Amino acid sequence: MRWMIVFLIALLIFNRFGTWLSRFGFGRLPGDVRFRLLGRDIFLPFASAVVLSVLAAAITWLL
Repeated sequence: MRWMIVFLIALLIFNRFGTWLSRFGFGRLPGDVRFRLLGRDIFLPFASAVVLSVLAAAITWLL
């Protein structure tokens, strides 16, 4: 349950600061998926969300 909350927080952070994080390579990792469906661009940042969730878990563990 705890890892799901951390994963959700990482997704929210990525959606909010996506353009800023793209300067550091997030959003272009091998596990991130981009495709076009019915004229809309869909972006699913799986790998970036995992990296951010690990970072968030490490920060919470240290605190």
